[in-house]
Amino acid sequence: MNMIFKSAALIAALGMTATSVMAQEVTLRFQHFVSPKSANPTYFMQPWADKIEADSNGRIKVELYPFMQLGGKAPAQYDLIRDGAIDGGWVIPGYQPGRFPEAEAMEMPFMVTKSGEEASKAAWIFTQKHLMDDFRDVHVIAAHMHGPGIVHKKGAPVASVEDFKGLKLRGPSRPATLLLKKLGATPIGMAVPAFPEALSKGVLDGGVITWEMSPSLKLNELTDSHTDVAGEKSLYNLYFIWAMNKAKYESLPDDLKAVIDANSGFAAAAMAGAAHDTGDAEGRQAMADDGNEIAELSPEVTAEIAAMGEDVIAEWIEEVTAKGLDGAALIDDARAAVQVTRGTAE
Repeated sequence: MNMIFKSAALIAALGMTATSVMAQEVTLRFQHFVSPKSANPTYFMQPWADKIEADSNGRIKVELYPFMQLGGKAPAQYDLIRDGAIDGGWVIPGYQPGRFPEAEAMEMPFMVTKSGEEASKAAWIFTQKHLMDDFRDVHVIAAHMHGPGIVHKKGAPVASVEDFKGLKLRGPSRPATLLLKKLGATPIGMAVPAFPEALSKGVLDGGVITWEMSPSLKLNELTDSHTDVAGEKSLYNLYFIWAMNKAKYESLPDDLKAVIDANSGFAAAAMAGAAHDTGDAEGRQAMADDGNEIAELSPEVTAEIAAMGEDVIAEWIEEVTAKGLDGAALIDDARAAVQVTRGTAE
């Protein structure tokens, strides 16, 4: 009789364990470094989190923490995810210059179009071919790019290459700062959170960043003019990954992994890029509504800058090739990915 009771208890315990595994509930803490009201958190991160919760029937809850509320600095985000300090988050590889050099190919001047969605689709194609090994310490959900970088400055807008000379301008990535230097400006590498304070204290004359980030950074108050280049290509774009801790991902039961997987990859990249496009339209309108000057460089000046961009690319190819990478092939593959996705934004 005791054996029967023990067997029954064991069976019940095993049944409870199996049920617990099947009904496992998980909370994932994802962190980013911008305002929750800015475009990517509003139009990508939160909808993505909501869809994960819905698709998992409430078994996965994604909590989003803006402004690095879980600790650390924006440039350390990749390591925070890798080490498990956070479950996941938004990473700008370019915030650690030289660590992920292959990603810089997508960030070269005039590499991608002004559509963040198109650029992000290209970024995912390029990432699949060249960067998954670089990011092997984390689980990559999506790779994407923002929309066109705009020159925001105090005073009148830049109208010629000469107007860049001597300006102290914030740059977000190594390719962007290389171009600014080529233009005669003094580039200062700086993460997004530090940009407004540097402007208010007079450390900077301006900087390059997207339209969509302008309202949350109060660039309507801190700068006076906003200048884009002519044509369909961007002055520069920034490359991002949306990633989670690898061990955390691997600890999920298969059905919950499947939920993450179904909301990853090409479609997630496109969704993230489209979020920036929406935010760009809103940000540009907000700057115009506040009376700031909106300008566009002439095709002739744009062509001058694009030629300098080609010089930056040539020098970059030489530099990374000397370090053992095939720089020319990386640029060719970046351009091929852009060509494949041109005209595919919905």
